[in-house]
Amino acid sequence: MDVLINVFVGLHIIGITSLLGGFLTQMKAMGAGTARFTPAMLHGALTMLVTGVVLVGLNQMDGDPVNNIKVGVKLAILFVILCLVYVKRDEEHVDKALFGAVGGLTVINIFIAVLWH
Repeated sequence: MDVLINVFVGLHIIGITSLLGGFLTQMKAMGAGTARFTPAMLHGALTMLVTGVVLVGLNQMDGDPVNNIKVGVKLAILFVILCLVYVKRDEEHVDKALFGAVGGLTVINIFIAVLWH
């Protein structure tokens, strides 16, 4: 079970890097007001959602305690990110504040995962 959990942790990290990497590559464009949500950002957020749900289930099956409040907060933040990216995915230019909010929420989600025990 540990190997399976570690595989999904790796996939979860790949999802977050896709989302954050997509944001970081668009920061110069954000300054110019021409940033847009890339497909990698949407796919990264979806990967995070699927692997996160699977990780919660695998950890519960393995008998490890799951902090449901932490998972709920992370899920709520990810849901906001997903909604914003999904709704605005076809637009040529996304407002700076909206684009920055997605980046900020992504970073907040990372820090919640790392620092909240």
